Order: sequence, then structure tokens, then C-alpha cells
Amino acid sequence: MTGPTSPSLHIDWTRCDGRGLCAEILERAIGRDDWGYPVALRGVPEGRTEVPLRADELDDAEEAVALCPVAALRLSVPRMR
Repeated sequence: MTGPTSPSLHIDWTRCDGRGLCAEILERAIGRDDWGYPVALRGVPEGRTEVPLRADELDDAEEAVALCPVAALRLSVPRMR
């Protein structure tokens, strides 16, 4: 089994209520749809659950995870071997 090869932000759609804080913090990686829900600005179009991140966005991603009021975000960072 293989894991992710680059950092990503996982959005739990059973928790997300579209407040948009993550889109404000990670404005280069996440936009908002017409209802205010987060939309990945890069990656696979149908892949709304995993938002690809660049290395320089990891600190902001950690902040978004910590500040999400409904705990709908999880940061996935692959381990180096």
C-alpha cells in the first residue's frame, strides 16, 4: 500500500459547514464555491476531498487545521524514507 507523495489537506465533508476560514488562510490553494464551501484551486477537478499543498503552505495549513471551528480538516504529510 502506498500513501500520498506530496502534502495535502483532507476535507471531511460530513463536518464542513462552509464557513470559509480555510479559504481565507490558504487563498492560493483553496477557493469557495457559490455556497461558501471550499474548492481546491489545483489538483484533480473531481478531487474535492484532498487539496494538494506546496511545501511553503504547510504552516498555513497547520493553522487552518487548528482554527477550523468544526474540525473538518486534516493535514497529510508523507514521511521521508
